[in-house]
Amino acid sequence: MPRLAEEGVVGADAIFACLGPALEIFSRYSRVEKASGEVVTLREYLEQVWAAVAKEALAQVFKDADTAGFEPDARLTAMWLWTLNAGATNGDESPGDEEEADEEEETKGKSTKAKGGFVLEYDAARKIAQGLGAHLEDMTHVVEISGETARLLPVSERTAYLFGKEQADAPASGRKKKAAQMDLFGELTKAGSDDKTWSEKTVKKIGETTLDRVHQAMILFAAGRGEALKRFLVEDGAGRDQHFWRLAQALSALYPSATSEKRWVDGVLARKKGLGL
Repeated sequence: MPRLAEEGVVGADAIFACLGPALEIFSRYSRVEKASGEVVTLREYLEQVWAAVAKEALAQVFKDADTAGFEPDARLTAMWLWTLNAGATNGDESPGDEEEADEEEETKGKSTKAKGGFVLEYDAARKIAQGLGAHLEDMTHVVEISGETARLLPVSERTAYLFGKEQADAPASGRKKKAAQMDLFGELTKAGSDDKTWSEKTVKKIGETTLDRVHQAMILFAAGRGEALKRFLVEDGAGRDQHFWRLAQALSALYPSATSEKRWVDGVLARKKGLGL
């Protein structure tokens, strides 16, 4: 996996590049057994291969962090985005180019953002989750399953879960026009000044997982709730956990540069030094 990364092979391409050699090894033998003598089927073998690849890939995403310190939802989110290779463009494409790329991917039935969020085939998503010790059916607050596809929910759609139904109003998602992007922070500040929309956007309950807390901070930033974000990070202690910042940094590298998530998480990261964290 490290060698593939050095050669620029990441995401789904890296996963399938690892499956090939694994299948070659399995095919050398007429019968594969466990130590107990029980026969190992190809399906069972591949499940183990997927698990090994997923864990190694996760170690690549969190290079200098203890992945054991992250809950299943954070590990799954990071691996999901990595599998789609979502952050590979680094902003080199124009919004128009990205829209054309999205349309082409939608036609192929692969990774799309048709409803917002990121889509994988259900079976691939299930194997990745299983390899990380997670089960998609238990993570409906992060993943939406529909038929043969599974969608990683965009942060804006998690607002009700993270802040309560009474604060379910969410920042508008989707691409902004290029001209508007030039004054991003001004636009976010303007959004925060709308009392009817954002005045009650406060954290009544700290998120249970690191991912929940990072997403809460991102939404507060998007809403222009600077003081509430400061209280959340400093007084409530969310920003005093180094896993919080490690996950935020990883997500910053994984989210596509044209998405709201990328802007929001970068905005949160920018507050770290100023708050003495």
